Amino acid sequence: MTNQQNASILDDRSQLATIDPDQALASAESLADQINQVWQERAQVRFENLDNTPIKNIVVAGMGGSALGADVILHLFKDTLAVPLYINRDYQLPDFVDQNTLVVLSSYSGNTEETLACAKEAKIKQARIAVISAGGELSKIAQENHYPAFLIDAKFNPSQQPRMAVAYSIMAFIVILSAAKLLDFDEHHLLEIIDLVNQRTEALKIENPQEKNQAKLLAFLCLERRPILVGAEFLEGALHTACNQFNENAKIFADYKIIPEINHHLLEGLSFPKNNALNHFFIFFQSKLYHPRNHKRLELTQQFLEKQGIDSILINLESENKLTQVFELITLTTFANIYLAFLENINPCPIPSVDWFKEQLSK
Repeated sequence: MTNQQNASILDDRSQLATIDPDQALASAESLADQINQVWQERAQVRFENLDNTPIKNIVVAGMGGSALGADVILHLFKDTLAVPLYINRDYQLPDFVDQNTLVVLSSYSGNTEETLACAKEAKIKQARIAVISAGGELSKIAQENHYPAFLIDAKFNPSQQPRMAVAYSIMAFIVILSAAKLLDFDEHHLLEIIDLVNQRTEALKIENPQEKNQAKLLAFLCLERRPILVGAEFLEGALHTACNQFNENAKIFADYKIIPEINHHLLEGLSFPKNNALNHFFIFFQSKLYHPRNHKRLELTQQFLEKQGIDSILINLESENKLTQVFELITLTTFANIYLAFLENINPCPIPSVDWFKEQLSK
């Protein structure tokens, strides 16, 4: 079946049973429920003796989809986080980790080998330890050591894919940092997010035709091209999340770039190879909340691409604050990359290449 022949699947939910048996779309449609569930279950996270041993920095140990929530938090709350936050995507923790460090061990499966290695090291270093997991060995470690933990009961992630539990991940980090008195977040913020995600989900559902559905439009525009997502400032973690989902769900070589950094080098790198204009497609996310210079930089960058003959689209994020714009971007791109997988006649959930790699590594 060609992409064009398969296009009708984006207008007919009944056709999805064969291509989406693992319910990736249902997970996408459940983002608001994931957010609300974590908030309702926040009381399970408790810290003791915060006054006796103050937390001076945060290290998050996680890989792939399990670190995306932390990346969103790092950039979204960089102006308000009480202490520095570092994301550790490796087997070893930074040397500065000590008893005044909060090490958050994050693994959806609970069996990620890099994260489990960091768990052992964090204990030796006598760091404060908290856990985010949906099961496996990490959940056992949390329970045996009485670590503060948010143990995810992923009833609103029927696909059971970590990357599709991104709302669980973001909210679990918010709950842990709030419980540790490092971040201010209340029910007003929660309701803002849920309202935004519900509105966007309704607009992006399969029943809405392409001319009224921004996610479907993006999916069609990304066909047979390499999408490059571009934004700035507080959206960096959300762009990383979107890129990972394009990689894993749509099985496509996507990337993300950050303004103003790319204005200092990437523009020169777009001259060659000459087939850039055929292979690349840039998606610019504009925000009225950017620094004025970044707002102008993004516009000029898109103008430069036009001169190079490289296609792009500008998406203006419409919600009122940084928190809701992050979830506006994540909701849109989550639907878009799943729709792209459907157009490619691909089940979004299996990740055979990653599974092969892990299997070879275990030998």
